[in-house]
Amino acid sequence: MQEIELREFTVSEISFEIKRYVENTFSLVRVKGEIFGAKKADSGHWYLSLKDENAVLSAVCWKGVASRFNFNPEDGLEVIATGKITTFAGKSSYQLVIEQMEVAGAGALLKLLEERKQKFAAEGLFDQAHKKKIPFLPKTIGVVTSASGAVIRDIIHRVRDRFPSHILLWPTPVQGEGAALSIAAAIDGFNNLPQKPDVLIVARGGGSLEDLWAFNEEVVIRSVFNSEIPIISAVGHETDTMLIDYAADVRAPTPTGAAEFAVPVRMELLNQTSSFGARMASSIMRFIGERKNYLTGLARGIPNLSQILLENQQKLDDRIERLNISFKSFIQNKQNQITLTRLSPYYISNIFEKKKENLNNLNIRLENVSISSVLKRGFAWITGKSGKTIYNTDQAQNNQFLNIQFIDGTVKTKVVNKKDELQADLFDN
Repeated sequence: MQEIELREFTVSEISFEIKRYVENTFSLVRVKGEIFGAKKADSGHWYLSLKDENAVLSAVCWKGVASRFNFNPEDGLEVIATGKITTFAGKSSYQLVIEQMEVAGAGALLKLLEERKQKFAAEGLFDQAHKKKIPFLPKTIGVVTSASGAVIRDIIHRVRDRFPSHILLWPTPVQGEGAALSIAAAIDGFNNLPQKPDVLIVARGGGSLEDLWAFNEEVVIRSVFNSEIPIISAVGHETDTMLIDYAADVRAPTPTGAAEFAVPVRMELLNQTSSFGARMASSIMRFIGERKNYLTGLARGIPNLSQILLENQQKLDDRIERLNISFKSFIQNKQNQITLTRLSPYYISNIFEKKKENLNNLNIRLENVSISSVLKRGFAWITGKSGKTIYNTDQAQNNQFLNIQFIDGTVKTKVVNKKDELQADLFDN
Protein backbone atom coordinates (compact mmCIF):
# COMPACT_ATOMS: atom_id res chain seq x y z
CA MET A 1 0.00 0.00 0.00
CA GLN A 2 1.35 3.37 -1.03
CA GLU A 3 1.39 5.94 1.76
CA ILE A 4 -0.26 9.34 1.09
CA GLU A 5 1.97 12.21 1.97
CA LEU A 6 -0.02 14.91 3.82
CA ARG A 7 0.88 18.54 3.86
CA GLU A 8 2.02 19.82 7.17
CA PHE A 9 0.25 22.99 8.47
CA THR A 10 1.02 25.20 11.36
CA VAL A 11 -1.74 26.05 13.77
CA SER A 12 -1.90 29.60 12.44
CA GLU A 13 -2.09 28.35 8.85
CA ILE A 14 -4.98 26.04 9.70
CA SER A 15 -6.77 28.86 11.54
CA PHE A 16 -6.22 31.23 8.61
CA GLU A 17 -7.51 28.71 6.07
CA ILE A 18 -10.58 28.00 8.14
CA LYS A 19 -11.19 31.74 8.64
CA ARG A 20 -10.86 32.40 4.90
CA TYR A 21 -13.15 29.55 4.00
CA VAL A 22 -15.82 30.46 6.55
CA GLU A 23 -15.87 34.16 5.77
CA ASN A 24 -15.95 33.52 1.99
CA THR A 25 -18.65 30.90 2.31
CA PHE A 26 -20.77 32.73 4.90
CA SER A 27 -20.03 36.37 4.03
CA LEU A 28 -23.71 37.30 4.23
CA VAL A 29 -26.24 35.12 5.99
CA ARG A 30 -29.62 35.47 7.71
CA VAL A 31 -29.94 33.48 10.89
CA LYS A 32 -33.15 32.94 12.82
CA GLY A 33 -32.93 32.11 16.48
CA GLU A 34 -33.77 33.00 20.07
CA ILE A 35 -31.56 35.48 21.89
CA PHE A 36 -29.71 33.95 24.81
CA GLY A 37 -27.22 35.52 27.26
CA ALA A 38 -27.50 39.06 25.84
CA LYS A 39 -25.11 41.50 27.53
CA LYS A 40 -24.19 45.10 26.76
CA ALA A 41 -20.56 45.96 27.45
CA ASP A 42 -19.38 49.31 28.80
CA SER A 43 -18.09 50.04 25.29
CA GLY A 44 -21.67 49.87 23.95
CA HIS A 45 -21.13 46.60 22.04
CA TRP A 46 -23.63 43.77 22.49
CA TYR A 47 -22.51 40.17 23.05
CA LEU A 48 -25.13 37.42 22.78
CA SER A 49 -25.97 34.00 21.41
CA LEU A 50 -28.66 32.74 19.05
CA LYS A 51 -30.04 29.31 19.77
CA ASP A 52 -32.60 26.84 18.59
CA GLU A 53 -33.50 23.42 19.90
CA ASN A 54 -30.23 21.84 18.68
CA ALA A 55 -27.40 24.39 18.65
CA VAL A 56 -26.02 27.70 19.85
CA LEU A 57 -24.33 30.37 17.72
CA SER A 58 -22.27 33.11 19.37
CA ALA A 59 -22.80 36.61 18.02
CA VAL A 60 -21.56 40.14 18.45
CA CYS A 61 -23.16 43.44 17.50
CA TRP A 62 -20.96 46.51 17.41
CA LYS A 63 -22.08 49.75 19.07
CA GLY A 64 -22.74 51.66 15.84
CA VAL A 65 -24.99 48.93 14.51
CA ALA A 66 -26.86 48.42 17.81
CA SER A 67 -27.71 52.14 18.03
CA ARG A 68 -29.85 51.77 14.90
CA PHE A 69 -32.12 49.10 16.38
CA ASN A 70 -35.63 50.12 17.40
CA PHE A 71 -35.48 47.61 20.29
CA ASN A 72 -32.94 46.30 22.76
CA PRO A 73 -31.77 42.69 22.42
CA GLU A 74 -33.42 40.77 25.24
CA ASP A 75 -33.22 37.13 26.26
CA GLY A 76 -36.03 34.99 24.92
CA LEU A 77 -36.73 37.28 21.96
CA GLU A 78 -36.87 35.48 18.61
CA VAL A 79 -35.04 37.48 15.97
CA ILE A 80 -33.66 37.28 12.45
CA ALA A 81 -30.04 38.49 12.38
CA THR A 82 -28.20 39.37 9.18
CA GLY A 83 -24.42 39.47 9.05
CA LYS A 84 -21.33 37.39 8.37
CA ILE A 85 -19.70 34.42 10.05
CA THR A 86 -16.15 34.92 11.22
CA THR A 87 -13.71 32.93 13.32
CA PHE A 88 -11.80 33.84 16.44
CA ALA A 89 -8.46 32.05 16.25
CA GLY A 90 -7.51 32.72 19.84
CA LYS A 91 -10.26 30.40 21.06
CA SER A 92 -10.80 28.24 17.97
CA SER A 93 -14.37 29.51 17.83
CA TYR A 94 -16.62 31.20 15.36
CA GLN A 95 -19.31 33.84 15.72
CA LEU A 96 -21.86 35.85 13.80
CA VAL A 97 -21.06 39.54 13.37
CA ILE A 98 -24.51 41.09 13.25
CA GLU A 99 -25.08 43.94 10.81
CA GLN A 100 -28.87 44.02 11.01
CA MET A 101 -31.43 42.44 13.32
CA GLU A 102 -35.21 42.39 13.43
CA VAL A 103 -37.82 40.70 15.53
CA ALA A 104 -39.01 37.47 13.95
CA GLY A 105 -42.73 38.07 13.45
CA ALA A 106 -45.54 39.86 15.29
CA GLY A 107 -45.84 37.08 17.85
CA ALA A 108 -42.36 37.77 19.17
CA LEU A 109 -43.05 41.50 19.27
CA LEU A 110 -46.25 40.94 21.21
CA LYS A 111 -44.38 38.76 23.68
CA LEU A 112 -41.74 41.46 24.13
CA LEU A 113 -44.46 44.08 24.44
CA GLU A 114 -46.17 42.15 27.23
CA GLU A 115 -42.90 41.62 29.09
CA ARG A 116 -42.11 45.34 28.94
CA LYS A 117 -45.63 46.22 30.01
CA GLN A 118 -45.30 44.07 33.12
CA LYS A 119 -41.86 45.50 33.88
CA PHE A 120 -42.96 49.14 33.62
CA ALA A 121 -46.18 48.46 35.54
CA ALA A 122 -44.17 46.91 38.36
CA GLU A 123 -42.09 50.11 38.53
CA GLY A 124 -45.26 52.20 38.86
CA LEU A 125 -44.84 54.00 35.52
CA PHE A 126 -48.51 53.40 34.69
CA ASP A 127 -50.03 54.22 38.09
CA GLN A 128 -53.08 56.48 38.11
CA ALA A 129 -51.61 58.41 41.03
CA HIS A 130 -49.07 59.96 38.64
CA LYS A 131 -51.63 61.08 36.08
CA LYS A 132 -51.89 64.85 35.58
CA LYS A 133 -55.09 66.70 34.75
CA ILE A 134 -55.43 68.07 31.23
CA PRO A 135 -56.04 71.87 31.39
CA PHE A 136 -59.53 72.92 30.36
CA LEU A 137 -58.47 75.67 27.97
CA PRO A 138 -54.74 75.58 27.10
CA LYS A 139 -53.13 78.64 25.54
CA THR A 140 -50.31 76.67 23.88
CA ILE A 141 -50.42 73.05 22.67
CA GLY A 142 -47.15 71.23 22.01
CA VAL A 143 -47.20 68.50 19.35
CA VAL A 144 -44.58 65.76 18.90
CA THR A 145 -45.01 64.09 15.49
CA SER A 146 -43.73 64.13 11.95
CA ALA A 147 -43.65 67.50 10.24
CA SER A 148 -45.17 65.96 7.11
CA GLY A 149 -48.19 63.80 6.83
CA ALA A 150 -51.85 63.93 7.74
CA VAL A 151 -51.41 63.78 11.53
CA ILE A 152 -50.25 67.36 12.14
CA ARG A 153 -52.76 68.70 9.59
CA ASP A 154 -55.63 66.86 11.28
CA ILE A 155 -54.62 68.22 14.69
CA ILE A 156 -54.30 71.80 13.42
CA HIS A 157 -57.65 71.70 11.62
CA ARG A 158 -59.47 70.14 14.56
CA VAL A 159 -58.07 72.64 17.06
CA ARG A 160 -58.91 75.53 14.71
CA ASP A 161 -62.49 74.29 14.32
CA ARG A 162 -63.08 73.79 18.05
CA PHE A 163 -61.14 76.57 19.79
CA PRO A 164 -58.26 78.28 17.97
CA SER A 165 -55.10 77.96 20.09
CA HIS A 166 -51.38 78.37 19.58
CA ILE A 167 -49.78 75.11 18.36
CA LEU A 168 -46.04 74.49 18.73
CA LEU A 169 -44.67 71.57 16.67
CA TRP A 170 -41.49 69.67 17.52
CA PRO A 171 -40.94 67.57 14.38
CA THR A 172 -39.53 64.06 14.88
CA PRO A 173 -39.36 60.81 12.92
CA VAL A 174 -42.07 58.48 14.19
CA GLN A 175 -40.65 55.15 13.05
CA GLY A 176 -37.42 53.57 12.05
CA GLU A 177 -33.87 54.10 13.19
CA GLY A 178 -33.46 56.66 16.00
CA ALA A 179 -37.18 57.48 16.18
CA ALA A 180 -37.53 56.58 19.87
CA LEU A 181 -34.57 58.76 20.87
CA SER A 182 -35.95 61.70 18.86
CA ILE A 183 -39.42 61.38 20.40
CA ALA A 184 -37.97 61.25 23.92
CA ALA A 185 -35.72 64.23 23.17
CA ALA A 186 -38.72 66.24 21.91
CA ILE A 187 -40.71 65.54 25.11
CA ASP A 188 -37.71 66.50 27.26
CA GLY A 189 -37.12 69.57 25.11
CA PHE A 190 -40.66 70.87 25.59
CA ASN A 191 -40.28 70.40 29.36
CA ASN A 192 -37.06 72.43 29.35
CA LEU A 193 -38.50 75.44 27.52
CA PRO A 194 -38.75 78.69 29.57
CA GLN A 195 -42.38 79.03 28.44
CA LYS A 196 -43.73 75.50 28.50
CA PRO A 197 -46.84 74.47 26.55
CA ASP A 198 -49.89 73.77 28.67
CA VAL A 199 -50.36 70.29 27.19
CA LEU A 200 -48.47 67.93 24.83
CA ILE A 201 -49.84 65.66 22.11
CA VAL A 202 -47.59 62.76 21.03
CA ALA A 203 -49.09 61.32 17.88
CA ARG A 204 -48.62 59.34 14.68
CA GLY A 205 -50.92 57.64 12.22
CA GLY A 206 -51.71 53.96 11.92
CA GLY A 207 -49.27 51.21 10.95
CA SER A 208 -48.04 47.75 11.82
CA LEU A 209 -46.71 46.84 15.22
CA GLU A 210 -43.18 47.17 13.84
CA ASP A 211 -43.98 50.64 12.52
CA LEU A 212 -45.31 51.77 15.91
CA TRP A 213 -42.58 50.10 17.94
CA ALA A 214 -40.74 53.35 18.78
CA PHE A 215 -43.65 54.21 21.10
CA ASN A 216 -42.96 51.07 23.14
CA GLU A 217 -39.31 51.87 23.80
CA GLU A 218 -38.15 52.45 27.37
CA VAL A 219 -36.60 55.85 26.63
CA VAL A 220 -39.98 57.16 25.41
CA ILE A 221 -41.94 55.68 28.30
CA ARG A 222 -39.65 57.24 30.91
CA SER A 223 -39.72 60.65 29.21
CA VAL A 224 -43.51 60.57 29.26
CA PHE A 225 -43.56 59.53 32.93
CA ASN A 226 -41.08 62.28 33.92
CA SER A 227 -42.83 65.03 31.95
CA GLU A 228 -44.10 67.98 34.00
CA ILE A 229 -46.47 68.83 31.15
CA PRO A 230 -49.66 66.73 30.83
CA ILE A 231 -49.42 64.40 27.81
CA ILE A 232 -52.12 63.08 25.48
CA SER A 233 -51.03 60.03 23.47
CA ALA A 234 -52.56 59.33 20.06
CA VAL A 235 -50.61 56.57 18.34
CA GLY A 236 -52.02 54.41 15.59
CA HIS A 237 -55.63 53.46 15.16
CA GLU A 238 -58.21 53.15 17.92
CA THR A 239 -57.53 49.42 18.27
CA ASP A 240 -53.76 49.93 18.60
CA THR A 241 -52.49 50.19 22.17
CA MET A 242 -48.84 51.07 22.72
CA LEU A 243 -47.01 51.32 26.02
CA ILE A 244 -46.99 55.12 25.71
CA ASP A 245 -50.79 54.98 26.06
CA TYR A 246 -50.42 53.50 29.55
CA ALA A 247 -47.81 56.06 30.62
CA ALA A 248 -49.57 59.13 29.18
CA ASP A 249 -52.05 61.14 31.25
CA VAL A 250 -54.80 60.63 28.66
CA ARG A 251 -55.03 58.21 25.75
CA ALA A 252 -56.86 59.39 22.63
CA PRO A 253 -58.04 56.89 20.00
CA THR A 254 -56.75 59.02 17.10
CA PRO A 255 -54.77 62.26 16.55
CA THR A 256 -58.07 64.02 15.83
CA GLY A 257 -59.41 62.68 19.10
CA ALA A 258 -56.33 64.07 20.87
CA ALA A 259 -57.18 67.55 19.58
CA GLU A 260 -60.71 67.11 20.91
CA PHE A 261 -59.32 66.19 24.33
CA ALA A 262 -57.02 69.22 24.27
CA VAL A 263 -59.56 72.00 23.64
CA PRO A 264 -63.33 72.44 24.12
CA VAL A 265 -65.72 73.67 21.44
CA ARG A 266 -65.78 77.47 21.45
CA MET A 267 -69.39 77.77 20.27
CA GLU A 268 -70.54 75.34 22.93
CA LEU A 269 -68.81 77.46 25.57
CA LEU A 270 -70.45 80.61 24.18
CA ASN A 271 -73.85 78.93 24.22
CA GLN A 272 -73.29 77.67 27.77
CA THR A 273 -72.16 81.11 28.88
CA SER A 274 -75.20 82.70 27.29
CA SER A 275 -77.45 80.07 28.88
CA PHE A 276 -75.84 80.58 32.28
CA GLY A 277 -76.23 84.36 31.93
CA ALA A 278 -79.92 84.02 31.10
CA ARG A 279 -80.45 81.63 34.01
CA MET A 280 -78.62 83.97 36.35
CA ALA A 281 -80.70 86.96 35.21
CA SER A 282 -83.87 84.91 35.63
CA SER A 283 -82.77 83.81 39.10
CA ILE A 284 -82.02 87.39 40.11
CA MET A 285 -85.42 88.62 38.90
CA ARG A 286 -87.16 85.75 40.65
CA PHE A 287 -85.24 86.49 43.85
CA ILE A 288 -86.13 90.17 43.68
CA GLY A 289 -89.80 89.30 43.05
CA GLU A 290 -89.85 86.94 46.02
CA ARG A 291 -88.27 89.59 48.27
CA LYS A 292 -90.79 92.15 47.03
CA ASN A 293 -93.69 89.85 47.80
CA TYR A 294 -92.21 89.11 51.21
CA LEU A 295 -91.91 92.81 52.03
CA THR A 296 -95.45 93.40 50.80
CA GLY A 297 -96.68 90.68 53.14
CA LEU A 298 -94.82 92.24 56.04
CA ALA A 299 -96.25 95.65 55.19
CA ARG A 300 -99.77 94.30 55.55
CA GLY A 301 -99.11 93.62 59.22
CA ILE A 302 -97.82 97.15 59.89
CA PRO A 303 -100.50 99.80 60.71
CA ASN A 304 -100.74 102.91 58.58
CA LEU A 305 -98.19 105.41 59.88
CA SER A 306 -100.48 108.37 59.21
CA GLN A 307 -103.26 106.68 61.12
CA ILE A 308 -100.90 106.03 64.06
CA LEU A 309 -99.85 109.68 64.10
CA LEU A 310 -103.45 110.90 63.91
CA GLU A 311 -104.55 108.63 66.77
CA ASN A 312 -101.72 109.82 68.98
CA GLN A 313 -102.45 113.41 68.01
CA GLN A 314 -106.02 112.88 69.09
CA LYS A 315 -104.87 111.49 72.45
CA LEU A 316 -102.56 114.47 72.91
CA ASP A 317 -105.37 116.90 72.16
CA ASP A 318 -107.55 115.11 74.73
CA ARG A 319 -104.82 115.32 77.38
CA ILE A 320 -104.30 119.03 76.69
CA GLU A 321 -108.00 119.71 76.95
CA ARG A 322 -108.25 117.83 80.24
CA LEU A 323 -105.16 119.65 81.56
CA ASN A 324 -106.66 123.00 80.64
CA ILE A 325 -109.90 122.12 82.41
CA SER A 326 -108.02 120.97 85.54
CA PHE A 327 -105.87 124.09 85.57
CA LYS A 328 -108.84 126.35 85.14
CA SER A 329 -110.65 124.52 87.95
CA PHE A 330 -107.62 124.94 90.22
CA ILE A 331 -107.39 128.67 89.49
CA GLN A 332 -111.08 129.05 90.07
CA ASN A 333 -110.86 127.37 93.45
CA LYS A 334 -108.04 129.61 94.52
CA GLN A 335 -109.91 132.68 93.34
CA ASN A 336 -112.93 131.54 95.28
CA GLN A 337 -110.82 131.12 98.40
CA ILE A 338 -109.36 134.60 97.98
CA THR A 339 -112.77 136.07 97.37
CA LEU A 340 -114.12 134.28 100.42
CA THR A 341 -111.26 135.61 102.53
CA ARG A 342 -111.84 139.14 101.43
CA LEU A 343 -115.52 138.91 102.11
CA SER A 344 -115.22 137.26 105.67
CA PRO A 345 -113.40 139.27 108.44
CA TYR A 346 -114.19 136.46 110.89
CA TYR A 347 -112.18 134.06 108.68
CA ILE A 348 -109.19 136.41 108.73
CA SER A 349 -109.44 136.88 112.53
CA ASN A 350 -109.57 133.14 113.01
CA ILE A 351 -106.41 132.64 110.96
CA PHE A 352 -104.66 135.42 112.92
CA GLU A 353 -105.56 133.83 116.27
CA LYS A 354 -104.24 130.49 115.12
CA LYS A 355 -100.94 132.02 114.01
CA LYS A 356 -100.68 133.94 117.28
CA GLU A 357 -101.28 130.78 119.27
CA ASN A 358 -98.58 128.96 117.32
CA LEU A 359 -96.16 131.80 117.97
CA ASN A 360 -96.86 131.72 121.74
CA ASN A 361 -96.27 127.99 121.80
CA LEU A 362 -92.93 128.41 120.05
CA ASN A 363 -91.96 131.17 122.52
CA ILE A 364 -92.79 128.93 125.48
CA ARG A 365 -90.72 126.10 124.03
CA LEU A 366 -87.82 128.46 123.41
CA GLU A 367 -88.05 129.84 126.98
CA ASN A 368 -87.99 126.30 128.39
CA VAL A 369 -84.66 125.53 126.74
CA SER A 370 -82.99 128.86 127.51
CA ILE A 371 -79.95 129.05 129.87
CA SER A 372 -81.79 131.00 132.57
CA SER A 373 -84.60 128.46 132.59
CA VAL A 374 -82.08 125.61 132.98
CA LEU A 375 -80.21 127.44 135.77
CA LYS A 376 -83.52 128.02 137.63
CA ARG A 377 -83.95 124.26 137.74
CA GLY A 378 -80.72 123.88 139.77
CA PHE A 379 -78.20 123.32 137.04
CA ALA A 380 -74.89 125.19 136.68
CA TRP A 381 -72.99 126.32 133.61
CA ILE A 382 -69.24 125.69 133.75
CA THR A 383 -66.90 127.50 131.38
CA GLY A 384 -63.17 127.77 131.06
CA LYS A 385 -61.00 130.87 131.08
CA SER A 386 -61.67 131.37 127.36
CA GLY A 387 -65.41 131.16 127.94
CA LYS A 388 -65.88 127.79 126.26
CA THR A 389 -68.27 125.36 127.91
CA ILE A 390 -66.70 122.49 129.91
CA TYR A 391 -68.47 119.16 129.33
CA ASN A 392 -66.26 116.58 131.19
CA THR A 393 -63.34 116.12 133.66
CA ASP A 394 -60.75 115.82 130.92
CA GLN A 395 -61.66 119.26 129.66
CA ALA A 396 -61.71 120.57 133.27
CA GLN A 397 -58.15 119.26 133.96
CA ASN A 398 -56.92 121.07 130.87
CA ASN A 399 -58.03 124.42 132.41
CA GLN A 400 -56.37 126.07 135.50
CA PHE A 401 -59.40 128.16 136.29
CA LEU A 402 -63.13 127.40 135.91
CA ASN A 403 -66.17 129.68 136.00
CA ILE A 404 -69.28 128.15 137.56
CA GLN A 405 -72.44 130.14 136.80
CA PHE A 406 -75.56 129.69 138.96
CA ILE A 407 -78.89 131.43 138.64
CA ASP A 408 -77.84 134.09 141.11
CA GLY A 409 -74.15 134.57 140.27
CA THR A 410 -70.77 133.14 139.16
CA VAL A 411 -68.11 131.37 141.21
CA LYS A 412 -64.47 131.22 140.05
CA THR A 413 -62.44 128.11 141.00
CA LYS A 414 -58.84 126.99 140.72
CA VAL A 415 -58.27 123.42 139.58
CA VAL A 416 -55.82 121.27 141.64
CA ASN A 417 -54.91 117.66 140.63
CA LYS A 418 -54.24 115.57 143.76
CA LYS A 419 -53.93 111.81 143.73
CA ASP A 420 -55.69 111.63 140.39
CA GLU A 421 -58.68 113.35 141.98
CA LEU A 422 -59.97 116.64 140.83
CA GLN A 423 -60.21 119.25 143.62
CA ALA A 424 -61.16 122.88 143.43
CA ASP A 425 -60.41 125.80 145.80
CA LEU A 426 -63.25 128.14 145.84
CA PHE A 427 -62.70 131.84 146.31
CA ASP A 428 -64.84 134.82 145.92
CA ASN A 429 -64.68 137.25 143.08
